[in-house]
Amino acid sequence: MNIRLLEPAQAELDEAIAWYAEQAPGLGDAFLIEALKSIKLIEQFPQAWHPLTPQIRRCRLKRFPYSVVYTLDGSEILVLAVAHQHRKPNYWRSRLG
Repeated sequence: MNIRLLEPAQAELDEAIAWYAEQAPGLGDAFLIEALKSIKLIEQFPQAWHPLTPQIRRCRLKRFPYSVVYTLDGSEILVLAVAHQHRKPNYWRSRLG
């Protein structure tokens, strides 16, 4: 399956990497690696993660308080958000078509 990040999700990923990079050397890279691992797992097992709605699922990162929120769109996995778990729940819902 192909994975595509919506523009706002890509921006959230970039912002989180930048923020963690400012906190400590190597932490931004560690966040990126963790996010990419989660995205790879979603690609391998798209149905395995917690359903938020019948169409939308969430995969939590292990080390950081973030989730990858996604939906299956035909043969594509569409990442709606790279969402901080303790801020504005469900703010990304308007991104779904």
